[in-house]
Amino acid sequence: MMIKKVTLGILAVFAFSMTVIAQEINWVTMDEALELQKKEPKKIFMDVYTNWCGPCKMLDKNTFQNADVAAYVNEHYYAVKFNAEGNEEITYKDNTFGNPNYDETKVNRRNSVHDFSRYLQVRAYPTMIFFDEEGGVISPIQGYLKPQQLELYLKVFHTDKYKEMTTQEHFNEYYESFEPTFKES
Repeated sequence: MMIKKVTLGILAVFAFSMTVIAQEINWVTMDEALELQKKEPKKIFMDVYTNWCGPCKMLDKNTFQNADVAAYVNEHYYAVKFNAEGNEEITYKDNTFGNPNYDETKVNRRNSVHDFSRYLQVRAYPTMIFFDEEGGVISPIQGYLKPQQLELYLKVFHTDKYKEMTTQEHFNEYYESFEPTFKES
């Protein structure tokens, strides 16, 4: 009888701890995301970061670890984490992009800017870039966002509502009427 209670207690603790563990975003490379789009079209959500960027680290810790953010991104997007000063080679729209001036000794401080970052015209870190189901750029969003702030963009792009917004006033109306459902971490 005592063993049964102990076993049930251990199972209960284990089950509870599994729900407490933060859900994580399933990050893939840009090349993988573009391949996945061919099999199952979904939009791409790209986090453009650098190793030395403080707000990028806050985004990882406070926003991307949020269970609601992770669940939504995993369900509706292919998520790409891209180091804007890294050495990864990317093939996009029949062009190959690299970082020819990358310096291995500067891995955790300012390094050469990746050619793909230049191509995407990334001007600040972090920048989140949304791509459509064919891999075309929809829009970049700059800066640190809390979960409910990111929720607005995740939903406006996923649902294609952005296509109805032809003026700043349309976006402002959407913004004002938006009711977030993500819990703040």
